Order: sequence, then C-alpha cells, then structure tokens
Amino acid sequence: MNFELVEKSITCPFCWESITILVDPSESQIYTEDCFVCCRPILINAQITHDDIFIDVTQEDLGF
Repeated sequence: MNFELVEKSITCPFCWESITILVDPSESQIYTEDCFVCCRPILINAQITHDDIFIDVTQEDLGF
C-alpha cells in the first residue's frame, strides 16, 4: 500500500504555538520532531486506528 502523509495541527508544549506536522497514517508511531518556532524537541505519539489519527505531544525529556 502507498499512503500519503497527513497534515495535523499540534500545539508545541514549550512555546504553545500551533504548528503543523506530517503524520504517516500507515502505522502508529512515537518519534521526536523539533518545533518549527522555538526549535525545541517535541515527543509525538501518533496512534492510528482505522481512519482516525490521534496525536499526543509532550516535552521530549518528560516522555509518555
């Protein structure tokens, strides 16, 4: 299967700015991505269930 990345809006847990990330809808994943505004590391938990994508974010050093 060939999946296209999906745009999702999140709020940076450091600077509280709303930013857009790209999520791979083919599988659930946990990864780190730097905020485009403040450049600090955001830990992203993307849970994929059927046609829904649930995003949870936290500061990388806090973990889930």
